[in-house]
Amino acid sequence: MSFLDRMKKTRIARSIVYFIVGVFSYPGIAVINKLKITGGENLRNLPARNVLFVSNHQTYFADVITFLHIFCAVKWKRFNRLGFPIYLLNPFTRVNYVAAGKTMKSSLLSRFFSWAGAITVKRTWNPEAHDSRKGLNPSDTRNISKALAENWVITFPQGTTKPFAPCRKGTAYLIKKSNPTVIPVVIDGFSKAFGKKGLNLKARGVKLRVTFKEPLRFSGNESLDEIMQVVMDSIEQSERFADPLQA
Repeated sequence: MSFLDRMKKTRIARSIVYFIVGVFSYPGIAVINKLKITGGENLRNLPARNVLFVSNHQTYFADVITFLHIFCAVKWKRFNRLGFPIYLLNPFTRVNYVAAGKTMKSSLLSRFFSWAGAITVKRTWNPEAHDSRKGLNPSDTRNISKALAENWVITFPQGTTKPFAPCRKGTAYLIKKSNPTVIPVVIDGFSKAFGKKGLNLKARGVKLRVTFKEPLRFSGNESLDEIMQVVMDSIEQSERFADPLQA
């Protein structure tokens, strides 16, 4: 591991990134737009490691940055609100997030934000073949498993910001292999408020919603397809949610 890679994992480096990104992103999340957090009580007393957050995905960065704000606020015993961001002075940095390697190299902002705990992965599907989401590269899965052994991890099972896209089998494999505490998250409003590839504001006064649900329970005997179905239902991205008459 290079010196730069070791530096990325240090608390001081992540704290600096959290502070800078947090200060610039807070107004758009909590002042110009209004963040509503529900289910924050499901974050109480979580273990310090092997916690996997599975969520739908709407923007490349605003989603993850909002999660980091919330986790830092939780460290300060604020479970359903951010309040004034004094929590950025002592942030919760034991978090990693899964992101496409190409995305994290696309701009100076993304390269800088990668220091906040990015686990970069390679897509193993053709993005134009909507039914061809095979999963993660085996080495990427190992890297995520290693991160889970030490921290919380945020992942987006669909691997895309397109609503109701299929789930990746890699997420199900990871759950079966590592047996993490799985917290489903449903978000809304981010694609209306922010640009897809940055933190530029598209609209003001948008109600941003983040809902943390109760942990999912798996026996270990489920098939990958069964795990995928449970995950997609929990983040409200399965077919029955795509069709309002079935929801």
